[in-house]
Amino acid sequence: MSFPLELRYQICMQPIELPVFNSVALELLQQLADQDVAMDDVINTINKDPGLAIQILRMANSSAYAGRYKSDTIKESVNRLGARQITSLAMAASQAALHHSSVPLVHQIMQGLWQHSHACAVGCRSLAIAIGCRELAEQAYLAGLLHDIGKLYLIKAMERISLDPANQCSLDLETVLDVFSDMHVEQGCRIMDYWDIPPRYYQMVAHHHDDEPDPDDQLLAIVRLANFNSMRYGLNLYPQYLQPDNTLPEAELLGVSEEVLARLEAEMKAACA
Repeated sequence: MSFPLELRYQICMQPIELPVFNSVALELLQQLADQDVAMDDVINTINKDPGLAIQILRMANSSAYAGRYKSDTIKESVNRLGARQITSLAMAASQAALHHSSVPLVHQIMQGLWQHSHACAVGCRSLAIAIGCRELAEQAYLAGLLHDIGKLYLIKAMERISLDPANQCSLDLETVLDVFSDMHVEQGCRIMDYWDIPPRYYQMVAHHHDDEPDPDDQLLAIVRLANFNSMRYGLNLYPQYLQPDNTLPEAELLGVSEEVLARLEAEMKAACA
């Protein structure tokens, strides 16, 4: 740890309620943990936040999701795309809105963090489909989107600390990256516990950097492969020297070909274009 111990203490003292989730998107995620959730319940939840509902409609009608006909209502979007994909859209739309700051350095870091998270989400969905696990695609998307949620909490906590005159703390990129490297897993787990996020996503946060990951956890292998390759593609905040040597274990475990990896790179880069 190369940043001051006092900064670690100040971060750990920050309220866990720092805005890292939209409440409606979070409720949708928790609802989807119930396999028997009713579509009407999903629609009613979305309609609690008109701004989020508009974003969902906009994304549902974008070129990436639109079918032959445009959706004019949330109900039409849910019926056409399904509750799981709608939840992915809601979480993505709400997360994108949270990655902004009036502090230039913090805003730059937040935008890089969003780029990485979104690219990983797209990459995870692409990998799930490529290996014949389409039923896992939306779960993989959300796992990729949320695996680094600890970093969002940390940068928001550091922003609050830096803006408090009593702390006399100034931020620089090197310090932020050191904090991310040292604390993002533990703080991500803390966030997931506090907000009662479904256990499957907690596992992704807790284990995506394990030295010896569970070889039987297919979703974890998907997240690790997308996350590691994002570094190779320049879609990660970490400097070059922190990139992994290879991701052959995950690629071999998933049976991913060079053709699939080439498509993965193209789709993850396109997500950030």
